[in-house]
Amino acid sequence: MVIFHFARDMEMFGLAAPGSTLTGGWAVTARITAGSFLFLSGVSLSLAHKDRIQWRAFARRNAVLALAALLVTIATFAAMPDSFVYFGILHAILAASIIGLAFVGRPAGIPITAAAAVATVWVFYGRSLPLPPWLGWTGLAMSPRPALDLIPIVPWLAPAFLGIGLGKLLNLRKQSRQAGLPVRLLCWLGRKSLIIYLLHQPLLIGVIWGLSRLHSG
Repeated sequence: MVIFHFARDMEMFGLAAPGSTLTGGWAVTARITAGSFLFLSGVSLSLAHKDRIQWRAFARRNAVLALAALLVTIATFAAMPDSFVYFGILHAILAASIIGLAFVGRPAGIPITAAAAVATVWVFYGRSLPLPPWLGWTGLAMSPRPALDLIPIVPWLAPAFLGIGLGKLLNLRKQSRQAGLPVRLLCWLGRKSLIIYLLHQPLLIGVIWGLSRLHSG
């Protein structure tokens, strides 16, 4: 994610060819990154509520996610009102967490089947229906409203549901405590992923802006 956004910021500052991150390997990287976010959020949801739904933790987590998503929307609207983020990755994770809660107490086959159903809807109806542009968040509108980052619920609920199904088949709670330093470091980064997501872009933009000013000066 950080590497991709660095490349996107270089493009924004004119230090890379326009449209470089929209095609080829960069476009594939963006989709794999988004899919992994949704997939891991599904695994986390399943593991966190495997025995029973922890309502207080669930409400607290989603309140933080909602606030972070709102901050992204406000910040991007202030900077680029014509293409602000109205349903980006944080919005998608929040929606997947709320909808996915219906599958947490079900056998693994049910969320996995739901993932296949979402993927099927995308294949037949993805971005093909004459819906208003503001319904671009559904993934079905033919001409969604332009946005810097758009992660609609179709097809991106699919990896989240798949993660819920896989999470029900795994038992990773004790393994992370017994792992070596590299794995524990990755676990720590995972627990701080929202902070990293919110802070990395302002830091990257600041560094690239500063370097570009030094180079031009």
